[in-house]
Amino acid sequence: MNPIDTVIMAAGKGTRMKSRLPKVLQGLAGRPLLQHVLGQASALGARSAIVVTGHGAMEVEAACAGVVSAGGQFNLKFVRQEPQLGTGHAVQQAAPLLQDDGTVVVLSGDVPLTQPDTVRALVQACADQALALLTVRLPDPKGYGRIVRGADGTVCGIVEEKDASDAERAITEVYSGILAVPARLLLQWLPRLSNQNAQGEYYLTEVVAMAVAQGVPVATHTIDDAVQVAGVNSPAQLAELERAHQTRSAAALMEQGVRLADPVRFDLRDDARSGARAELVCAQDVEIDVGCIFTGRVELGEGARIGAYCCIANARIAAGAVIHPFTHIDGEAAGVQVGEGALVGPFARLRPGAQLGREVHIGNFVEVKNSQLADGAKANHLAYLGDATVGERVNYGAGSITANYDGANKHRTVMGADVHIGSNCVLVAPVTIGAGATVGGGSTISKDVPAGALSVARGRQTNITGWKRPAKKPAP
Repeated sequence: MNPIDTVIMAAGKGTRMKSRLPKVLQGLAGRPLLQHVLGQASALGARSAIVVTGHGAMEVEAACAGVVSAGGQFNLKFVRQEPQLGTGHAVQQAAPLLQDDGTVVVLSGDVPLTQPDTVRALVQACADQALALLTVRLPDPKGYGRIVRGADGTVCGIVEEKDASDAERAITEVYSGILAVPARLLLQWLPRLSNQNAQGEYYLTEVVAMAVAQGVPVATHTIDDAVQVAGVNSPAQLAELERAHQTRSAAALMEQGVRLADPVRFDLRDDARSGARAELVCAQDVEIDVGCIFTGRVELGEGARIGAYCCIANARIAAGAVIHPFTHIDGEAAGVQVGEGALVGPFARLRPGAQLGREVHIGNFVEVKNSQLADGAKANHLAYLGDATVGERVNYGAGSITANYDGANKHRTVMGADVHIGSNCVLVAPVTIGAGATVGGGSTISKDVPAGALSVARGRQTNITGWKRPAKKPAP
């Protein structure tokens, strides 16, 4: 098979999006539309991807250049289409960068959900010698170019809706805007495109008539799944495709045995910050309640249960763990680990570097950042643990915090096994609380506490009898 070069049309303004952000940079499942299409090029094993930009060109080019160069999938190139004079004109701008030894696949930057197998089948239909069109049967084909076939069933042309007769508009097989063609043929046809049509634009679809006239086979790969060729022109269409994408992800998980309380209320997204692609790996008997959002790579062990409306990003949650509702787990690049049988939430927050051992309890309104909690440790409510090493069976009281930042540097707090920290304590790092030690409630601890000791650091209580509160002065 010849090398594959992709041309991605991404020059449109997207006026109906009513957004300053270029249309191809609108997000779907945590990733810009254009990056989904670049993913299709990567799945093809493309030699190059030529992105045709126009509106917001600098922003579009910057947004995808870093992602592709980091992955090193293919040679990424950009060309400008100014002004925008149609699909044929867009591909004409890419022509000087095309090599004549390859197969060219033309994709649209606002059509994000075409499946890799579909595009591969289109390339196979091309077979380095035919013009291959991706077509779809639609009950309502409004807005699409119609596939016109001869009496023997072969394709003889594509007619755009604005130029179609009533009979042609009744055709339900439409052109998706995606095609594959040998580069040597495409480079012959592009200079011959004409703008003699109702729109005064250069249509790429004219190459079909050129192929027929030249005796080049015109093949089709036809699908019935309209979602794969649906473009985005408005916020409503973007929302429809988002839900279609998430529904497919949910269906795939349920086929593996995952229990989703409501697949309509489920989201799996890429993580733009860490670059992690969306991946939810579930062992047997995992249960996920409604409204949960999973971002980046998340692993759920056997029997793990995720409560309603949790947000979980880049985390490993071991077997038997329970994440109660409204918990926020965000591992970013460092990740978060939750041990077997741990209980987290509700309304808890685990930040990057949080590592919880077996049977750890993290209760409501507890925040943990860059801290390791050994087996059986508990922080049941209203507490903060940052940059801490917490031993086995530690009981960390309500309202207590580790004061880990001195205004310039972070410092670590170490608590040995079986430490008990009373309520409303401040542990000023760097500090070590020895194994078995107890810190009395309300204490501010700035020096190490020996193992087994009781440490109390608070002002002596004073009771003043007969004291009266100040009275408000009467109004003049």
